[in-house]
Amino acid sequence: MAFSPDMYRRAMEFAAKAHGTQRVPGTEMPYLVHLVSVAAEVLAASTEDTFDIELATTTAILHDTLEDTSASEDEIVALFGATVARGVRALSKNAALPKNEQMADSLRRIQAERREIWIVKLADRISNLGPPPAYWTREKRVHYQIEAGEILQALGKASAPLATRLEAKIKKYSDYLDERA
Repeated sequence: MAFSPDMYRRAMEFAAKAHGTQRVPGTEMPYLVHLVSVAAEVLAASTEDTFDIELATTTAILHDTLEDTSASEDEIVALFGATVARGVRALSKNAALPKNEQMADSLRRIQAERREIWIVKLADRISNLGPPPAYWTREKRVHYQIEAGEILQALGKASAPLATRLEAKIKKYSDYLDERA
């Protein structure tokens, strides 16, 4: 499908209400900044790659609503359709699992979805590989970088432009490993 500014705006409004006063961790930036950054990565990739841009951008904007807000999957289905809701569900960690199993579980669920959902996860990690919150320990930063490599390995074939960008961001992230928290 073609990009729809109306659908994008509807997703932004829903996400803005759902995330409310949440902030990007370690900053004073509204959480919406992260969501728009993920969508921007998806939009940039669409200039070099062909995929369902409406599905990918809508899912990008909504990708944290189930994990981080009180929004329900039923609401997402009603407003954005079952395909978007399944994608958002796949992108959400299962909090019932031990922390060290959550990413592998999420990656398995993402791989069972359409390519656009893979693309959103790549874009999400690219967006998250900027300077980490100052309170993160070195161990947490190292783990985050390793996990990014796992995401690249599992999903990189979904989008060459995003895989290349994620690989570069993983390398650049080494600059943050030894910064003091």
